[in-house]
Amino acid sequence: MKTIFDKSVAGREGCWPCEGMAEEAYIPSELLRSGEIGLPSASELDVVRHFTKLSQRNFGVDGNFYPLGSCTMKYNPKFTENAAALPGFTRLHPVLPQLQGAGGLCQGALEVMYETESLLSELTGMSAYTLHPMAGAHGELTGVMLMAAYHKDKGNKKTKIIVPDSAHGTNPASAAIAGYEVISIESRDGIVDPKALAEVLDDQVAGMMMTCPNTLGLFEKHLPEIVRMLREVDALLYYDGANLNAIMGKMRVGDVGFDIVHLNLHKTFATPHGGGGPGSGPVGVSEKLVPYLPISRVAKQEDGQFFLDYNYPKSIGYISPFYGNFGVVLRAYAYILRLGGPGLARATENAVLAANYMRKRLADHFEVPYNRICMHEFVASASAQAEKGIRALDIAKALLDKGHHAPTVYFPLIVPESIMIEPTETENKETLDAFIDDLIDIVTMVDTNPDAIHAAPVTLPVTRLDETKAARSMELTDDL
Repeated sequence: MKTIFDKSVAGREGCWPCEGMAEEAYIPSELLRSGEIGLPSASELDVVRHFTKLSQRNFGVDGNFYPLGSCTMKYNPKFTENAAALPGFTRLHPVLPQLQGAGGLCQGALEVMYETESLLSELTGMSAYTLHPMAGAHGELTGVMLMAAYHKDKGNKKTKIIVPDSAHGTNPASAAIAGYEVISIESRDGIVDPKALAEVLDDQVAGMMMTCPNTLGLFEKHLPEIVRMLREVDALLYYDGANLNAIMGKMRVGDVGFDIVHLNLHKTFATPHGGGGPGSGPVGVSEKLVPYLPISRVAKQEDGQFFLDYNYPKSIGYISPFYGNFGVVLRAYAYILRLGGPGLARATENAVLAANYMRKRLADHFEVPYNRICMHEFVASASAQAEKGIRALDIAKALLDKGHHAPTVYFPLIVPESIMIEPTETENKETLDAFIDDLIDIVTMVDTNPDAIHAAPVTLPVTRLDETKAARSMELTDDL
């Protein structure tokens, strides 16, 4: 596809804002350029068609099924977009709350942040939240920093953080960035085994990072014993909220013993996800960690006015500019209020039902290493197909030709040739069946037409790439 510059024709132009008027009539003369500005010359129709065709090359959840495992790529309802676009929010400058203090034009925005923190606390059983982290991994790092602040304040000499092999890859990275030694423990029967934990647990352990359910889609049934063991050495338990969509409205993680939790508003609460952002990773804490939360925090006076509170001498300080990604928070706030408690629980039920339906239908065509009741996602393995020369990546590429986004492949690492599928609660049965039928059709082609799978995708603007060469010999160009 040619760029808009390639389509440029000298002298061709679109409509001026006010036809027949000189530029000086609507652009101050001192702002007018005296020379060429290097923009393409194209008609309005050329421009509209060019960018419309570009948009049709995008793959998004509004147009297609997006079953990325562990990412919860659910449909983003449009009413939350309308809420985020309200002028009373969009026209606020982020410095205003600091300049005005209590009262003024920012009360609505401050109330949104205050109420969102309260709602998230109620939903997860935590004592307080910070909305400042701007992504899930940023929330993880913030949580580990809070863990470090707690132990430092108590005089604990802690150097290790335990991370199960079923955790998200950002968990060990966050712990390492914060200066901790990462201790990995192997899953047994797909979940954390207290015996494996006991082998590495000592007084040097600052905490443990867990995802529940884990990346295999399995619930960690040994949580009570794990919490008891950690408490004995004053180690904290961290909850990776990437999979909260499986227990939202059903289990409050604070009630079962988690001390720190990060949530992904851009996953669980139906706000935009993908394409590099925006994200939001609020962090909640139990009562003993509240003094260490980042500043500023939104507080409420006795007269009902909201203000920014900086009076936290033990705070870990600033972790992001201003107050995090406010637009994402606002969308999540609207989503939570619209669904309410019963609606959030029903979303969880539908997500779990969809995942188990897909697991059962595909179990005769793929190996499912832990083929039992799962939560919101499950992991299949293409090991049998790989023995015939068709790997998980090949199957994923073939799905693109069927009009589906591929699920996550090769993660978690503990399952060979893994295919990780998360349907979410927003997809109907017809969509699930179409995806399943197409996946079964591809598996059938492993025996009848393997060359077609190896060649896929053939219907997209970009076909099969040599990914190793693309990474090692990258050439940047505007030639599409």
